[in-house]
Amino acid sequence: MQRASARRTFLREVFGALGATAVAAPVLSQARSPAGAVGRPATEPQRFDGSIRITKIETLLVKPRWLFLRVHTDEGIVGLGEPVTEGRALTCAEAVKEIEPYLVGKDARRVVHHWQAIYRHAFYRGGPILTSALSGIDQALWDIKGKALGVPVYELLGGPTRDRIRVYAHARTIDAVKQQRAQGFTAFKTGPYLSRRSHDGTRGWARFVETPGFVKKAADNFALLREAVGPDADIGIDFHGAISPATAKLLIKAIEPYQPMFVEEPVNCQYVDAMADIARGTHLPIATGERIFTKWGFREILEKHAAVILQPDLCHAGGITECRLIAGMAEAHYASIAPHNPLGPISLAAGLQLAASIPNFMCQEQVSLGEGYLTTPFVVKDGYVDLPMKPGLGIELDEAQMADKIGHDWRNPETYDEEDGSVVDW
Repeated sequence: MQRASARRTFLREVFGALGATAVAAPVLSQARSPAGAVGRPATEPQRFDGSIRITKIETLLVKPRWLFLRVHTDEGIVGLGEPVTEGRALTCAEAVKEIEPYLVGKDARRVVHHWQAIYRHAFYRGGPILTSALSGIDQALWDIKGKALGVPVYELLGGPTRDRIRVYAHARTIDAVKQQRAQGFTAFKTGPYLSRRSHDGTRGWARFVETPGFVKKAADNFALLREAVGPDADIGIDFHGAISPATAKLLIKAIEPYQPMFVEEPVNCQYVDAMADIARGTHLPIATGERIFTKWGFREILEKHAAVILQPDLCHAGGITECRLIAGMAEAHYASIAPHNPLGPISLAAGLQLAASIPNFMCQEQVSLGEGYLTTPFVVKDGYVDLPMKPGLGIELDEAQMADKIGHDWRNPETYDEEDGSVVDW
């Protein structure tokens, strides 16, 4: 009995010490700390004794086509997010404004609770606008929580699963490949040569069933890019969901010898059965996800084996909260995650936090490392960026450099068939 009592006493002392250490976690604000606490060293980190209340939400149109979000709190901590739907920035900003009355006055630390309330109380759930608005808010709430606790977001998700994070660049021409190679990239993404009339072949359209000559031209163009990146680099190809199943099969067969890293959206992502049929007919990895929302949207993709590389967009699919769950679903199906991101540096920062925390990450898309937007842009070395170390999302906007980038009226291009003028997908 005495031995058991001594063991209990020892455990209480050990876990009591651990608890004391835990509550001393560093926090940015001292507004709620007791003033002049006796015996407390001036350098000891303070902690919050209460909640962090949301006071205001603001959105900011930022060139070239982005929407940034700031969530303000009574502790002085500001969370950053990127809730835009490309071509519908004003609509998305209005959706955020409609959510603001729910959030103001609430405790910012209850991230998942707010996700559930915003999503489920809408009644008409999902879709690109509402889920994008929710995504940006979710990013900002994680940013606040990480800053409040003094740790990167990935620490709140279980800690890092890797020491650095691979990123890829867009490269539609040989000159672009060479330039990005010199900048340190080792992975790229391009599109097929689809246009009959444009000189660079960067955007165009294919018929429902194509000719051998057209298919050969598209394959030859990819072969040149493969030669430019070399056999030891990766290059994916994005069909942009704009090609019919029949032509997609022809193009995939023609580019198989050049071993692309993946074939993205070979057909419209809503046609899951057709994508699954294509996946069964090739050894190339099929990728999709940029226009799929929430775990419920990705469930069918996984169940039907339509893709082995999922590309959820953290600005559209539900933010960090939801994309972490999507990654878990993918892991159970032996699928990998390559977060989609043709947007800004806040989106990239959120994607890097997710990439750092999941075991089945493959590669992170980016089009901006933050030059001209962030006080400390990301740096690519040997194809990777270092693990972010600063609290929250780990970034700070550079207001001075952004001053000439405020406001835009970017719209999706209106695209028509070059030969008969009919509407085609963009």
